[in-house]
Amino acid sequence: MADNKIATYAGIIKDLKARKFAPVYYLMGDEPYYIDKISDYIAENVLTPEERDFNQIVVFGSDVSAAQVADIAKRYPMMSEYQVVIVKEAQNLKDTEALDFYLQKPLKSTILVMCHKNGTLDKRKKLAATVARVGVLFESKKLRERDLPAFIENYLRGKGASIDPKSQQIIADHIGADLSRLVGELDKLLLALPEGDKRVTPQVVEQQIGVSKDFNAFELRDAIVNKNVFKANQIIKYFDENPKAGNIYSFLPMLFNYFQNLMIAYYCPQKGNPDALAKWLELKSPWAAKDYMTGMRNYKGTKVLQIISKIREIDAKSKGLDNPNTPPGELMKELIFFTLH
Repeated sequence: MADNKIATYAGIIKDLKARKFAPVYYLMGDEPYYIDKISDYIAENVLTPEERDFNQIVVFGSDVSAAQVADIAKRYPMMSEYQVVIVKEAQNLKDTEALDFYLQKPLKSTILVMCHKNGTLDKRKKLAATVARVGVLFESKKLRERDLPAFIENYLRGKGASIDPKSQQIIADHIGADLSRLVGELDKLLLALPEGDKRVTPQVVEQQIGVSKDFNAFELRDAIVNKNVFKANQIIKYFDENPKAGNIYSFLPMLFNYFQNLMIAYYCPQKGNPDALAKWLELKSPWAAKDYMTGMRNYKGTKVLQIISKIREIDAKSKGLDNPNTPPGELMKELIFFTLH
């Protein structure tokens, strides 16, 4: 049986590879990527193809009751050590009392996998406590925007490829936190890399994902950090003419996050030390701290507060509040002019 204290993706996969199985895996959360990865691994690796015909059952929570799931779980496997029962859309199961009753004494030969997406099991309920006691209760949380570059780097490293920080950020800004889509784009990048050179560069990103290496959210942020007025206006003009390349809805959260962190950076006791500043801001590396050190040189604290307020104002206007007819392109220009002057 797997150690029920393990509630991380890496820990669960490690136990599964070692064939240490729990009687139940309750996989829940707002990020479907890890839920799918764990349930797919179990579906593809616990049983042999021959064993699956009689011993692997997939049902949907909207089509069965908790009592029916419990009845299926009580069956013994046929000519196999295990049976695997996968319940998709488990959030639709009604009245889980029968399931909780089964899990008081679950069969060692049944591996029950509950896939609960776009939400979580109420941890105050008896079922949550029972699952945590006898099996694995795993919550798959959405990655924060600032964690995406590290995810990209780790994913590519695991596939034998490398990527520079600029390319990480370009991809993160362009794709966003949909991990399934992000991994799909990274896999396409990997296929396009030549056999002898497994490096992902801005040029590769431009060619394969279609993000301009010169006109993207990363370069806009860089121009603002360095107060490069000409470059920032070039990029905004490009965005205005090519809405798919970048728009106000994609870069507003990025700018807000940067200036919010910049405000926090002013309070760092050792703000001149990249390592200390990175730790203060909970950044992944000292490399990421250099933009905040530059920002503190180029923007006074009072101006940063004004910029944060202006971003909120523009965000509201972009959603139609107190804005009868100003188009998004003009709002972008208004924000960049205010920020840089």
